[in-house]
Amino acid sequence: MIFLWIVLGYLALLMGISVYKSFAVKGQDDFMVAGRSVPTYKLVGTLLCTWIGSGSLLAGAGLAARIGLPALWMAAGAWTGIVIVFFLAARVRRIAQYTVPDILELRYNKWARILGTFVIVIAYTTIVGYQFRGGGFVLNLVAGVPEWQGVIITAMFIILFTAFAGMISIVSVDIINGAIITLAVIIAVPLIYTNIGGAEHLSANLDPGMLTVFGDSNFLLAMGIFLPPFLLLLGESNMYQKFFSATNEKAAKSAVIWWVLGTIVVETAIASLAILAFSHFNNLPSGSDFFLSIENSEQVILHTARYSTEVGLPLIAGLLLIAAAVAIITSTGNSFLMAPSTNLTRDIYQRFIRPDAAQKQIVMFQRSALAVLGIFAYLLLTQFRTILDMAFTAYTMVGAGLTPVLLAAFLWKRVTTAGGVASIATGMGVTILITVINSILPEPFISTSYIVIPAAGASVSVLIIVSLLSRPDPDHKWEKFYTKKASLADAIQEQKQVNTR
Repeated sequence: MIFLWIVLGYLALLMGISVYKSFAVKGQDDFMVAGRSVPTYKLVGTLLCTWIGSGSLLAGAGLAARIGLPALWMAAGAWTGIVIVFFLAARVRRIAQYTVPDILELRYNKWARILGTFVIVIAYTTIVGYQFRGGGFVLNLVAGVPEWQGVIITAMFIILFTAFAGMISIVSVDIINGAIITLAVIIAVPLIYTNIGGAEHLSANLDPGMLTVFGDSNFLLAMGIFLPPFLLLLGESNMYQKFFSATNEKAAKSAVIWWVLGTIVVETAIASLAILAFSHFNNLPSGSDFFLSIENSEQVILHTARYSTEVGLPLIAGLLLIAAAVAIITSTGNSFLMAPSTNLTRDIYQRFIRPDAAQKQIVMFQRSALAVLGIFAYLLLTQFRTILDMAFTAYTMVGAGLTPVLLAAFLWKRVTTAGGVASIATGMGVTILITVINSILPEPFISTSYIVIPAAGASVSVLIIVSLLSRPDPDHKWEKFYTKKASLADAIQEQKQVNTR
């Protein structure tokens, strides 16, 4: 019962902060980008919490439980992406827009904005969907709530929390969430290692390949799980939106340094915790109440939290892990629901339907969009076999559909409007096509571990070929991405010109 009270108490704390912060929302800037006033320490917390979601807690942990340390290739994709982001963060903040599609129209045209919005809405609502499922797992574990009811309760909480104060509430609670997550996993790993028998237990119960670089896999599979998070992170709309929320360029760049360090520590700790705990629970007699099968390996962290005393963890450590699970699920769900609602509001409603909408109308529309997208995320949840499938599909959608054109905007002056639009359409189209075929066939046509290869390959090829075959864009289309002349005033003026075309 105490686990349930911890979950309810933590959710009440988060909701109370969101309701309180809602009184600070005066308009679009507050709701979408927290008034562009987020300091470095809050930016670090919210970037870390956005990335460490159910993809890490469930899919990543389950993968580590099954194949061992080679699962860290998935996490390494994020680490590498963050290092590259370090060199882009200040330039992204300098442009000072609201969304990734804002950048796409600024560099390409309105069709790039529209297609980019579709990519983000589909991918991010898929990610939100498996946060809902993670919440269902937690409530089922701590209170016996049927999983489908737990999913609905989680969905309602995430929608309401985000709707109250938008980005202001997200960055306010994520510093708390980040501290809880980091503390919980760092405490748990050495305690479990010691209490289950240390190296002697591992040598007796683990395949030695699980502690090697590739394990029983090969380089191709490693790249298959490395590339989706790598490409997602480079085109991650949440990340860009939070850079736009930063106080200044320096704050954005400083936050990235601490973000990569935090991500390495937390992701490695989660994978290690999953390997250690699963090696214990999976080797118990199958009739034991604490036995965990390979089919349920995605729940290994939650199982460890609930039955912490079985692996020698004190009750307080188990409660901390449960609180961390709640923090992981809600923080990522909030952020990934916020991003597509901002896109629909800014990139469709405000850009094409009501460009003269008042600030209150804009905020009201976005709150309505949050509810609609939450329902869409719930429906998408039913279309995938596992959380890992959902994660890789969503990662690939962004990685193939957005990342190539975003990087080209900042790194390749020769990219053209035609090349950018064609690349987005190709990356999105190939990902959707493979996903639909996989859902129809009894066995996947292409494993989700590999779909990034054809999707991203086709997107990059089209980007390069079409750009080289089409007339170069005029200098004013790309120069703001390469010089410090691109101030907020410049960007706003450019956007006004775009909106009149």
